Amino acid sequence: MAPALTDSIPPPPYTVPSKATINTDVFPDGLKTSGQHAPLYDKLRPYSEFPKEITGPTVWKAEDYKNNPERWTHPLSEEEVAELGEAADRFIEAGTPLTGISQGNFQIPKLSRTMTALRNELLNGKGFILFKGFPVEKWGVHKSAVAYMGLGTYLGYFVSQNGRGHILGHVKDVGDDPTQIDSVRIYRTNARQFFHADDSDIVGLLCIARALEGGESDIVSSHHVWNTLQRERPDVAETLTQPIWYFDRKGETSQGQDGWIRTSIFYLETGESPRVYSKWDPYYVRSLTRYSDAGLIPPLSAAQEEAARVLEETCLRLALHMILEVGDIQFLSNEHVLHARTEYRDHPPPAPRRHLLRLWLSTPEDEGGWRLPFHDSHEKKRGGIQVDDTPPRAPDDAE
Repeated sequence: MAPALTDSIPPPPYTVPSKATINTDVFPDGLKTSGQHAPLYDKLRPYSEFPKEITGPTVWKAEDYKNNPERWTHPLSEEEVAELGEAADRFIEAGTPLTGISQGNFQIPKLSRTMTALRNELLNGKGFILFKGFPVEKWGVHKSAVAYMGLGTYLGYFVSQNGRGHILGHVKDVGDDPTQIDSVRIYRTNARQFFHADDSDIVGLLCIARALEGGESDIVSSHHVWNTLQRERPDVAETLTQPIWYFDRKGETSQGQDGWIRTSIFYLETGESPRVYSKWDPYYVRSLTRYSDAGLIPPLSAAQEEAARVLEETCLRLALHMILEVGDIQFLSNEHVLHARTEYRDHPPPAPRRHLLRLWLSTPEDEGGWRLPFHDSHEKKRGGIQVDDTPPRAPDDAE
């Protein structure tokens, strides 16, 4: 029987990876992605405690940046490219598996200072940056992946992005049917991706090849969206703070886990002076009819349907549009930025298909990350998708 929408069901007792025995033959660094979990319901705060208006650098408007690319792009200098290239060559020569890359074996002393400032900007500032001039055509996919992941180590810890354990993801149309949303991940298709946040603190996208048309990026400050909803549709804002939303795991479950998670869309951090945190993906909410038809979970209510519609329309209205060129790297916060992608069409063969390399990065609470109402907030590799003891992998292409 489906739980009532107002139920306060306690989550099952979780064991965080750092308190469990980790098989270092599978996870050589002794760290394991904690995976998808329901929030700690007793840590969730009611709508009445949410701010009527958010202020500060995380609240931005598209017009602040639309005609000012110098405020959100970083063209890589020849010196920076050389430093990255030399570090990548040393790493490749050492023969270390890509899953073992770290700051310790990818030293970029000059560029690391830029990355430290960028990490703070992603977590506590506007939440996005676009690097330009990454020489993917000269370096090829493997060396580019090494340099890209090396950069990523200065922002956070890699977490698994799917049930296969991929810590290097490939956003590419592999022919999956986008209408089968109960089992298909949309990043493996050419369909539109509606505004969403990924299951990590930071997401990175490196453009290896562009589409013939479409596949363009939209981003929006979820704090600006929140302020707009509070002014225009406070009823929608309230609905989005309630833990009445079910998210599909799409079969990427460990032994004993349900096929869904009950959660909210907007949260408050734990502790004092909490910030508003957002987590949303309509594909994961609308793919659950197999469970609601069986009476295992409630179907979306009229209020939820309306809230989902208004949220997407508001994001689209307020979004900043950008096009990722070959050699561009987009880093985004998943805490306070939502992102989307337009539908696209690939070049006919033999031209390469649209191809982006994706990173999901964790920034734990103890290292300056947000104080999230989840049991794994202090874990180094919090979030992500972990199925049992599937080992981390970094393939050179989509699988």
